[in-house]
Formats: sequence, structure tokens, C-alpha cells
Amino acid sequence: MGFLTGIAGGVLVHQAVGVANRFHESAEKYTMAQEEAKLRGKPLLVVGGPYGVADPYITHPALYMFVGVKQLFGIKAHGCGVLCVDLDAKACDGCPYQPGNIQDLPFKDKEFGAVSCSHVLEHMRDAEGCQKAWSELHRVADVVFICVPPKSSIFAWFVPDHHLWVRHVGETILEVEERDNGNKYLVDPYGPPQLHGEG
Repeated sequence: MGFLTGIAGGVLVHQAVGVANRFHESAEKYTMAQEEAKLRGKPLLVVGGPYGVADPYITHPALYMFVGVKQLFGIKAHGCGVLCVDLDAKACDGCPYQPGNIQDLPFKDKEFGAVSCSHVLEHMRDAEGCQKAWSELHRVADVVFICVPPKSSIFAWFVPDHHLWVRHVGETILEVEERDNGNKYLVDPYGPPQLHGEG
């Protein structure tokens, strides 16, 4: 029994460290985006609010608290930018907010010096939806910074609307794996997803 408890404790510590690292990564990417926008003399757009949302489909109290920890303790994963876009206003609480869909952003081409997009792309339904979002981010901003959960995150495996595993593999290239079928695609902002491996 002690051996299993030790393994469970190790997994728990590993996941806690992973969550802390993702908070740090979000803040770090936000800072990089902020500096890039300033360098270019244009505003910074944030897509995906700094608080995230305690998703309504999560009913177990422990999971609800885990997802809502940022809001519960008032901890922002990153800043607001000049404007924060999300489908849910609660995610951008305290930030200049505009409702918007990442696949159809209501802005002019290259209006922003940079965009910081944190924990949004994995919610797209498929590689094609991810490509539309990726294309829109590149359309409205000169430089795009993203954060997505890694496959090593046990929690991410249990979020029902995480449909994709997304990995940045080049300056503008993503590797996108559809979780329902295991198909992998290379996604860039300028063309349709290219099948990269079948599940």
C-alpha cells in the first residue's frame, strides 16, 4: 500500500509542478508579447482571458475548484493587454473586454503588434478549426505567442472540450493531433491542414 501511495504522491507532485510551470509559461509568453508589441509601436491583443473559466460541464467540486483556482484566489495567469477577447466575459474580468470568436476576430489586418493566446487552440473541434483560428491570429497581429497544455498533463486529458493536442514546431507551424481519431496535421496560417500521420 505504501508503494502505491508513493506513486500516487509522485504523480500528484508532478502534475502540481506542471500546473505551476504552465502559469509561469503563460506569464512569460505574455511578457514577450507585450515587449514585441511595444517594439512595433502597436497595441497588444490578448485572446483567452487571464482567469480562464470554471467550465459549467465540470460538476465534481474538487475539479471545479481546480479549474477555477485562478478566479478563486484572484490570480491572473497573464495580463490583459490593451484589449482582451474571449467568448466569456468572466474570463477577462477586470480587463478591457470585447466578445469575440477566435476564428473570426473583429479587427483589421495587422492591427496589433502582437497577440498572446493562452489555452484556447486546444478547444477547437478539429485541425481545420485550429487552422482558421491560427490564421486569424496571424491576420490581426504581426507576431503570435501561444500557450497550450502538453499531453503530459493528466488534467488536460479529462477536460471534455479539449479536442486537440497542439504543439508549436516552427515559427508559424503547429502540429495538431485530433484526440478523437489520433490523426496528426501540420497547420500553418496560410493553407489547409496537411495530414502528417494517421491515428
